[in-house]
Amino acid sequence: MQLLVAALPWIQIVVSVLLVGLILLQRSGAELGGAFGGGDGSGGTLYTRRGFEQVLFIATIVLATVFVIVNFGALLLETPAN
Repeated sequence: MQLLVAALPWIQIVVSVLLVGLILLQRSGAELGGAFGGGDGSGGTLYTRRGFEQVLFIATIVLATVFVIVNFGALLLETPAN
């Protein structure tokens, strides 16, 4: 158990760096104009992710879920300071 408590901060760092990297690799489709009803001239068509972009999107969701689980685990395993 002590090994897990000692390794959790390193696991959090690795997962967070990977999550930031995956987020930065994704295509930015939402610009500021799109937030206010404007657009980039696409006529309001929906955008479908395909291929590697879809893999990045799903991997980001999975890694974000792992990040939340690891942080909750760290919170539960944290020993109170006496």
